Amino acid sequence: MPVIHTHVSVSTTPEQREALKTAYGKAITAVPGKSEGWLMCPFEDNMPIYFGGDDSKPAAYVEVNVFGRSVPGSAWEKLTEQIMAALNKELGIPNDRTYIRYTATTDWGWNGGNF
Repeated sequence: MPVIHTHVSVSTTPEQREALKTAYGKAITAVPGKSEGWLMCPFEDNMPIYFGGDDSKPAAYVEVNVFGRSVPGSAWEKLTEQIMAALNKELGIPNDRTYIRYTATTDWGWNGGNF
């Protein structure tokens, strides 16, 4: 049950969101036991994002949440590389203006109950 929630300061097109969703679907397999089959990808664009007090350049904040007790650091490293590469390729957002927050939790609700 992974979620990759993307907040960006630039406008996005449906084609760009589709390309990011596809890239994220491939990237999430770096986390043991996770696949695109359960991946949710909410996108929020045109958000004012100040990075270092400056909002004149594109920026992104991405939250990655997964169901589970722990995730190897190497999986997060692979995700960082792939998510940042996709944001740069599709939206021109530089790596040095992107933060990614990772969370693993055992509390996850779906379909009227909890896992």
